[in-house]
Amino acid sequence: MTTKVKLLGFWCSPFAFRVVWALKLKGVEFEYIEEDIFNKSTELLELNPVHKKVPVLVHDKRVIVESFVILEYIDETWPQDPLLPQDPYEKAMARFWAKFGDEKVTVKLLESAYKAMWSKGEEKQKAMKEAVESLEKIEEVLRGKNFMGGNSIGYLDLAIGWIGYWIPVWEEAGGSMRILDSQKFPAIAEWSTKFQKHPVIKENLPPRDRTLAYCHKRAEEIYANFCASEN
Repeated sequence: MTTKVKLLGFWCSPFAFRVVWALKLKGVEFEYIEEDIFNKSTELLELNPVHKKVPVLVHDKRVIVESFVILEYIDETWPQDPLLPQDPYEKAMARFWAKFGDEKVTVKLLESAYKAMWSKGEEKQKAMKEAVESLEKIEEVLRGKNFMGGNSIGYLDLAIGWIGYWIPVWEEAGGSMRILDSQKFPAIAEWSTKFQKHPVIKENLPPRDRTLAYCHKRAEEIYANFCASEN
């Protein structure tokens, strides 16, 4: 029987893992296709000609791109164990915070964390300050909750679930860089522990050693390019 659901991803992409987690939580069987994002396949370029990025979901020959769009498609197509709240207002708020998180938190945190790994002096401190300010907003939303959506993993948890796993790896790769302080962000620390202990999440995380090696390599490449541009 031909697989009806196919996912194109990259082994350490937090955006691709959002989709993996959602499919696994829903119990949806799918074929996973690993992409080399530095040498993109013809299939990826044909399926996502606009952004040319992962993740890409293919369901019955229908192509869906952009991780949040894919999450909503999955939630509506397989309604069991809903990810989004059923109440219209709560659903609207979940979408609002997800959009805010991606535009103001996730992207800023990714940029700041990477910049903090190779920059020095004032620039490094500025990058780390921006990353911490982003985390402060998440801390406020999480305070007093088991998960973003209440007592079970939902849409917003999948949206920011990468933080507790990827940021510590980046910190280690960056040496003296320290962004995710459990004393400063106790709600994030507690939530991250609960999130990663969930069987579906625990069994679907990239190998830490491999992820750390990848981050070291990327940091060295970014620093080398930075040095070259300064000369």
